[in-house]
Amino acid sequence: MLYDTIGRKESEWAGMTASQIRGVGEQSGSVLVIPVGSVEQHGDHLPVVTDTLLVEAMVDTAIERLDDVPVVVTPPVWSGFSPHHLSFGGTLSLEFAHLRATLEDIAHAGIQNGFDAVLFVNGHGGNSSLIDAVVSTVGADTDAEVLGTTYFQLASDRIEEIRTTETGGMAHGGEFETSLMLTLRPDLVGGPAVRDGEPMDEHYRWGGQDLLDGGNVAVYRSFDEYSSSGAIGTPKQASAETGERIRSVIGDELAALMTAIHEYNA
Repeated sequence: MLYDTIGRKESEWAGMTASQIRGVGEQSGSVLVIPVGSVEQHGDHLPVVTDTLLVEAMVDTAIERLDDVPVVVTPPVWSGFSPHHLSFGGTLSLEFAHLRATLEDIAHAGIQNGFDAVLFVNGHGGNSSLIDAVVSTVGADTDAEVLGTTYFQLASDRIEEIRTTETGGMAHGGEFETSLMLTLRPDLVGGPAVRDGEPMDEHYRWGGQDLLDGGNVAVYRSFDEYSSSGAIGTPKQASAETGERIRSVIGDELAALMTAIHEYNA
């Protein structure tokens, strides 16, 4: 529960005092990190909070690797844009315009504390175009540097070397997310008997096939057109060992990005 966990990390906005937050924001090259997740179905073997849990964990992993970078992390924005998951139930989705306005407001309020840069870290594929839009809308209205990234696309080349599945196996609720959850919260992962996923079957070969292969053509489909369980990919091949290797790679890459943002804006 939040009441039992807030304030355990030095860079955690929610556990700091207002003066402490302003103190970090006023440092040269300060970075405000805003994790953005979702609450949506992930098949029968993963909890609906998977995207929010993972993006917060990846940011935390990166923060642990930083050296003298003034950074503060806001509480994660836990609801994303997920209309394509609603048919399965268990999904809480905001309207595109509502989520965009929420992220813009959070960023502007954060910048008022003196931060030189804002980094949105996204953990849900359905948020990607929205994050890109917010980078532009906030960036045009502030002197702070505004950036956005989707964490699982940051180090795709290195993750390709780690995976044990072919393209499509690391789709929604597949090897990638299940492995990370087995590393971080194995108690929330269903057993092998319910780790069912179906191969990605997108009609257009230019469309997305995998978390690491978003494709060059966007097409809207409700997820029940892809899968009867809501999971796509090969979660049965997931392992905690693979998850730890993925976590390390992403942590390194995200930390390198935060360091580069700090140095450029100092």
